[in-house]
Amino acid sequence: MIKIILASGSPRRKQLLEWAEVPFEIVTKETDESYPPGLAPEAVAIHIARYKALAVQPGVAPDSVILAADTIVVLKDRIIGKPKSRQDAIAILRDLSGSKHAVITGVVIRKGETEIAFADATDVYFHELADEQIEFYIDKYKPFDKAGAYAIQEWIGVVGIKLVNGDFYNVMGLPVSRVVQELEKF
Repeated sequence: MIKIILASGSPRRKQLLEWAEVPFEIVTKETDESYPPGLAPEAVAIHIARYKALAVQPGVAPDSVILAADTIVVLKDRIIGKPKSRQDAIAILRDLSGSKHAVITGVVIRKGETEIAFADATDVYFHELADEQIEFYIDKYKPFDKAGAYAIQEWIGVVGIKLVNGDFYNVMGLPVSRVVQELEKF
């Protein structure tokens, strides 16, 4: 397999590609994560991933394969991003408590002008969470860089998640099995 440029600073995406033994290097550039109003959640995740890929493309070799991804959380048609503060993280986890939400990762793979783009969705069901649990998690794990204010592979995932319907690794930030299948097309 050729070397991939991962356009993400996410330690979770890095870890998942390492587990899949995909050779890659990381190249990132700060990008705007806003999106046009009216886009469906899947289109939002792809839109942001595409901007990440396009941002690094001019700085890499023309024959490089660029992999970019963005993960969002959707609760009752509302897109939930990364928390802006401790209070915001508490409010987000209170909203997720005892309910089902979708975790959607948009993926863009580019080589030159050729692009594969897709979104993968996983439903996650939380148990009811006590305020003490929410505050303990936020204070100890500081999930301020995570959409939905949590990481499934941390304490909150172990004790707070009732059911996952779909790709577990998608919730971590990358549907790695599908990504590997799509990379093989290049």
